[in-house]
Amino acid sequence: MTIKELMDADIFTLLNDGNNHDTVLTGCYCCDLLSIAMGHAPEGCVWVTVMNNVNTLAVASLAECGCVVLACGVVADDAFLSKAKEQNITVFKTDLPVFDAALKAHAYL
Repeated sequence: MTIKELMDADIFTLLNDGNNHDTVLTGCYCCDLLSIAMGHAPEGCVWVTVMNNVNTLAVASLAECGCVVLACGVVADDAFLSKAKEQNITVFKTDLPVFDAALKAHAYL
């Protein structure tokens, strides 16, 4: 599945289109500890987290995550969205808990 296909599945709300539609998603990754995610998030993953700060985007970029899903109804502020746009990172949001959001994404992969 690609990011475009995940967008078209309409299971999460799109916050930022990173214009990386052809990126192949490799699986799901759940982690809220950025130092752990930096070393363990697989390339191309759907990273589900509640961490909504710009450092999350730095880690997503370094780990080459496919996209970020903000779970539990977490809100992204203007600085977060501006950085996501600047770094071309696709970001979604959902009210689902982290585990449930990952399960939902996994079902489409």
